[in-house]
Amino acid sequence: MSNNREKKREDLKERLTTAAEALIIEHGLGGLKARDVTEGAGCALGALYTAFPDIDHLIMAVNLRTLDRIGATLKLRKAEWSDPGSVLCGLASVYVDFALDNLALWRALFNHRMADGSDGPDWYRQAHEVLIREIVAPLAALRPDLPTDLRVTRAKTLFAAVHGVVHLSTQARFTGAPRDQLKSEVIALVETLVRGSQPAA
Repeated sequence: MSNNREKKREDLKERLTTAAEALIIEHGLGGLKARDVTEGAGCALGALYTAFPDIDHLIMAVNLRTLDRIGATLKLRKAEWSDPGSVLCGLASVYVDFALDNLALWRALFNHRMADGSDGPDWYRQAHEVLIREIVAPLAALRPDLPTDLRVTRAKTLFAAVHGVVHLSTQARFTGAPRDQLKSEVIALVETLVRGSQPAA
């Protein structure tokens, strides 16, 4: 009996997450309303809070899906390039494509703020490691002299640089790259960083 209840709860969570995801795609994170989510999931409003503690946890469930998709895409495409510099440029290019093709979900991933002002539970913060995981290996090939902890920090810095360019461009900030030049500018940035990361002879 308990297994059946758990299965129904997981099914409810899946339906609510799918409904929330669809609403974010259509209206953005700011347009996400509990009543619309439950209507889309075909359940009562109160059912939302039997599946998730609050709206924050529902949004985290949507964001976990987005992180899984980004991670899977980066891992799949990584095999297309051979040398470490090309891998890093390729991953950056794939990231730009994902952001532009999934703009509302990508923004929700980075714009969501927990009601208590925190970054979320440890498991949620750890899920974001998928964003830098594929960067570490090519960096290690470029800089085998770097200690592991510094290599991970450098991977985060590289991701932050690429993400910042994409973010400013999609926000149409005057400092952002024009949308039609975004990918080429991101690749140029990564190429510059790769050249600068080469150890001195």
